This record gives sequence, structure tokens and C-alpha cells, in this order.
Amino acid sequence: MSEALQSSLLELIRRTSTDLPDDVVRSIEAARGQEEDGSNASYALGVIDDNIGIARKASQPICQDTGSILFYVHVPVGYDQITFEDTAIEAVKEATEKGYLRQNSVDSVTGKNSGNNIGPGSPCFHFHQWRKDHVEVKMMLKGGGCENVGIQYTLPNADFGGRDLQGVENAILDAVLKAQGKGCGPGILGVCIGGDRASGYGHSKEQLLRMLDDANVDETLAALEGRILEKANKSGIGPMGFGGATTLLGCKIGAINRVPASYYVTISYMCWAFRRQGCTLDINSGIAEWLY
Repeated sequence: MSEALQSSLLELIRRTSTDLPDDVVRSIEAARGQEEDGSNASYALGVIDDNIGIARKASQPICQDTGSILFYVHVPVGYDQITFEDTAIEAVKEATEKGYLRQNSVDSVTGKNSGNNIGPGSPCFHFHQWRKDHVEVKMMLKGGGCENVGIQYTLPNADFGGRDLQGVENAILDAVLKAQGKGCGPGILGVCIGGDRASGYGHSKEQLLRMLDDANVDETLAALEGRILEKANKSGIGPMGFGGATTLLGCKIGAINRVPASYYVTISYMCWAFRRQGCTLDINSGIAEWLY
């Protein structure tokens, strides 16, 4: 299993790092059509579009910051998660050696680069059992620039309002305003309403695994997503903060239960280089289907 699995995971890493999924490319191309010809926004989106094509053709990383390496893995009951993790670590090492990943993992105490993207917390694994008979692996590479503008709010707040959806909306729009041109916009927001501080950030990142053109199954949250996207794109911030009609490409919102004493709104910001990909594995650990 390990040799076939390592080969499959290496290809997953390569695709994630070098080839943006179709839903993201479509969204960027549509945004480019909304900007005025000759504007800074149109120019910025044109450069982004060129970058996407060059990275895909050359099989090279889309961004110099290949980011935090996040695996989200669903496995059948009884699946050997230890072997999967060990094999994924070897695949990350190989991907780094081949140049699909940059040497991007640094010891937080000494400042020393591990040279192979391996170290405490790198890569990061989220395992979930399910009753299906196959393995599903989703991967996200989240750059530091967009991670830096993620933020968490506590409601009620004198500036944003109370513990209600209006307060949530105001907090999310404040995050967009604070990000401005940082985080390599146009961005995509993953939002969690509720939870504790840790679970809020975890769930907000999971929202980024959704397709950009999907519809939230919760009609109330779907409406909130639409309002955030509309208002953010009327803000005039635009791509890279240069002005224009495209500040966000998407906003994905989820909610989890909280304790009565706390009300968190957690926003994870993703850059335009929205590197996430996924696949299912067949019985021999080969790639059966791509998910994005």
C-alpha cells in the first residue's frame, strides 16, 4: 500500500501546488470581465491569470510561499491511519525535493528551516472515520500572507453589535476592511459562527473546502454569504487593494454550537492562489477520482 499511496499523494501535492482547480479559475476569469479595461484591477487579474497558466504548464508552484500543508482525510473504520500519516510525510519530503513544495517549515524557537517541510505540526492531519468503503483525501496549502489577516471576534462588540447575524455580518465586513490589499486579494473567506477559539478556526478553514460556486444548505447562511460578497465587492478595495469591483471571490460560512458565555466569529482568509485539491483512492491506493 505505501508505495502506491506515496505515489498518489505525491501527485495530489503536485496538483494542489501547481494547478488551481477549475472553480477557482472560472471565478478569477469572471472577475476579470467585471473590471474596467486598462484599470489597475484588470491588470492585476491579468497578471494572476498569466501566473496560473505558467504554473500549470511548467508544473511549478503557483506561489513562492507554498504554505501550511493541511490534509483532511476520511477513512473507513479500521483503516491504518498511522501508515497513511507516515506515507504522507514521505510524500511531502519527496515533493519538496522535486520542487513542488518550497522549503517552508521553520522551527519556531531556533528559526532553523527543516529543509523538507517536516517538523512538529507540519504537515497537519485531520482524520475522520466514516462508514464508506473508500478513502477520501483533501489537501490545502495555505500561505502565510493570507493566514496573517485571519481574525477572530467576540460578540457582543460595541463597534459591530450584538450576538446576532447583524453583529456577525458587521464583524466579517470589518475583517475585509482590515485586510485591504494584504493577503493577496481577491480573497475567499471561510467563516465559523460559534465554537470555541480553537474549533472556530478549524471549522472556518473547513469551509474553504467547499466549491466556490456551491450553495449553502442553510438558507439563512446562504443569504448571509451573498450579502457579504455583494457588500465587499462594492467596497472599492479591489484586487491587491488597487481598487475595483473584485475584493472577494467567495464567502463560505458555517456554524457550530457554542457555550452560552461565548460567541465567536472566526474568519480564515484565503488568497487568490486558492490551493486546494482532493481525490478518492481505490482499493490499491491509486487515484480513483479527482474532487475539484
